[in-house]
Amino acid sequence: MQHDDHLIEAKHLLSELVAFPSISADGNVAITDFLAAALQASGARIWTEPDATGQKLNLFATIGPDAPAGVILSGHTDVVPVADQPWSTDPFTLTERDGRLYGRGSCDMKGFIAACVTMAPAFARRALKVPVHFAFTYDEEIGCFGAQALTASLVARGLRPAAAIIGEPTMMQLIDGHKGCYEYTTWITGREGHGSSPDLGVNAVEYAARFALKLIELRERLKTMAPDDCPFDPPHTTINPGLLSGGSAHNIIPGKARIDWEMRPVQASDADFVKDEIARFVNDTLLPAMQGVDPGCTIQTETVAEVAGLVPMPDNPARDLVTELTGANGAGLVPFGTEAGLFQAIGIPSVIYGPGAIAQAHKPDEYLAVEQLAQCLRFLDRLGARLERGAVAGAL
Repeated sequence: MQHDDHLIEAKHLLSELVAFPSISADGNVAITDFLAAALQASGARIWTEPDATGQKLNLFATIGPDAPAGVILSGHTDVVPVADQPWSTDPFTLTERDGRLYGRGSCDMKGFIAACVTMAPAFARRALKVPVHFAFTYDEEIGCFGAQALTASLVARGLRPAAAIIGEPTMMQLIDGHKGCYEYTTWITGREGHGSSPDLGVNAVEYAARFALKLIELRERLKTMAPDDCPFDPPHTTINPGLLSGGSAHNIIPGKARIDWEMRPVQASDADFVKDEIARFVNDTLLPAMQGVDPGCTIQTETVAEVAGLVPMPDNPARDLVTELTGANGAGLVPFGTEAGLFQAIGIPSVIYGPGAIAQAHKPDEYLAVEQLAQCLRFLDRLGARLERGAVAGAL
């Protein structure tokens, strides 16, 4: 009966969380304040930290002894936009139908957060020998900026929990690896002119196209550079030109252009190779041709985010813990990026393990299966019991 009560509570809480339209661009202060109050009511010790604008907050909370180590349960509170998506229901009103919970963020990843906060009172009632931490971040969807700030704060505060479980949707399958995600925007400034005299202007869109073709060339070269026995699919670093825009009319030489692009490196040397090759191409080929017409022409690349991948490690207490609690027969890999690599980068062993299917994320009529939410609650209950017994594998 207790599990049924937890599921009812989690669905109610998820309904409240979905009602916060915490789209990355709009901030997450309201939802974070709500979660902070709920965790404080459960006896958690909390701290929050704003970004430079004050419109976004990270939240870190702890239940259990004031002791080293512990387990982090991590999730992001921001969601992607719903504009121009053909939803059949109000995306910010949770709708239950046919065993599914529909709403923006229900799967990615407010369902996991709802499960964690629902179980907070149960954690507090236990005589935990190992603390459980809650880490809820901002701006995961646009570059993992919140997690970058949070992990820096953990280092500054001397906090180094022994394991992190990032609850991104994996259908409650254990994941211990994914590629990094590096995102860039390149701005190209040429010289406008009349379309009838192309030699008198510098066509920014034309040079953006050449830049994009260089990215495609490098993408093909990277296919030959895959490490031996690389476990990822595909096993090589990938590049994707995601957006190319510029210009204003058929008969105007465009003076401005923009290209958004990303790469997903399987090894740091690949990222260095791409950046070096692009810099050489820009400085030796594109800019001399552009500035030969107008010295004021420029090409500038802005780093949006460089988020480390999650590297499968032979020794991973977080993986061992989830395996012990679930009986999982090994761990897998995913193609999408998460905040897990940021925790790993500061020495916290990390895995990804959460309810829902990534195939539902970011889509209209996003949903979380009720059974996935129930399965997550049962896992968290087992985690609480394990932390009550004490150290796990000598690490926690």
